[in-house]
Amino acid sequence: MRATVSVLAGLGLSLAAWSAHAETITVSAAASLTDAFKEIAAHYEQQNPQDKVQLNFGASGTLLQQIDKGAPVDVFASADEATMDKAAASGLVVEGTRATFVRNTLVLIQPEAATLQLDSLEALQNPAVERIAVGNPDSVPVGRYTKAALEAAGQWEVLQPKVILTQNVRQSLDYVARAEVQAGFVYGSDAALFKDKVKISYTVPVAKPVTYPIAVITTGGQAEAAKRFVDVVTSDWGQQVLARFGFEPAASR
Repeated sequence: MRATVSVLAGLGLSLAAWSAHAETITVSAAASLTDAFKEIAAHYEQQNPQDKVQLNFGASGTLLQQIDKGAPVDVFASADEATMDKAAASGLVVEGTRATFVRNTLVLIQPEAATLQLDSLEALQNPAVERIAVGNPDSVPVGRYTKAALEAAGQWEVLQPKVILTQNVRQSLDYVARAEVQAGFVYGSDAALFKDKVKISYTVPVAKPVTYPIAVITTGGQAEAAKRFVDVVTSDWGQQVLARFGFEPAASR
């Protein structure tokens, strides 16, 4: 009986010790990373059974606003450097943890069944194009890339009556996939997910490369687990996963 009690007591102490080391990390990531990060998070939990990963996806600007207001976020992955620059300037990035981990492309897409050929930004002036899905430039990185490209081509102002602003890149993708708009701007990785519903009409030249940074955030309480997650994302295995979902290696790798 004493042996049984001793074993149970020992088991209780072991469980208490395990519980004390168990950590839940919150990862806020750009919407375009949804599918890749779900797979990476599942792998991370398999390799680190003491940890749990809570994923939060959305427009990079919106995620930063949440962090800036005190949301307990451990890892932030943005779809542009500018948003991470703002986070760093606000003292939200743990020094030495920021890394640019992938690149992407900006593409103009149409519904897969569309017959109109849009092989330039100027082609969007065609009267048959009535609605164009564009991420809101105020909070969505793909929207800022799109606005800059359209301004460089002298098309931003003239196309304003046709522009439908979206909350994130996946909403733009969804609008085009359902043929609710005649065209939209998304990342190449997003278009690759819906090959049966959308087609890439034009790869848009951009002045600045579409790069994604990731970093550990100061508002979270699980810095060590957060660093482990970042290490998985930037590892060769993580890069292979991201490549399967249409992302390109960062130039720095």
